[in-house]
Amino acid sequence: MNLNQVTVSVSDVERSISFYEQLGLKLIVKSLPHYARFECPQGDATFSLHHCDEAQKENAVWIYFEVEDIDRHVQQLIDKGIIFETLPEDKPWLWREARLKDPDYHLLIIYHAGEKKRPAVADLI
Repeated sequence: MNLNQVTVSVSDVERSISFYEQLGLKLIVKSLPHYARFECPQGDATFSLHHCDEAQKENAVWIYFEVEDIDRHVQQLIDKGIIFETLPEDKPWLWREARLKDPDYHLLIIYHAGEKKRPAVADLI
């Protein structure tokens, strides 16, 4: 089984399209006002938005986007006006990450884990 896409509910698809394009995702489907889909710059999985009128619970969805050079990438986003809640920092789980929220308060983690992305199977048993 392979992950094909992740879809999150948003209150304003067009506003969220602008936000995620600033993060570097490439818009491949735009069906306003209800749906949009993006390709990530690397890998095969896609990311999509679906309109929902219901209020979102803050931090209900956590989305991880991995980049190779987190410090440079985060600085480029800051230069575009993106506001981060936490800047890149080393975490006890051996990843380096920064956190921000999208317009609907979904928590986004920009991180780099490299080889530490997945624990060895023996570590899980």
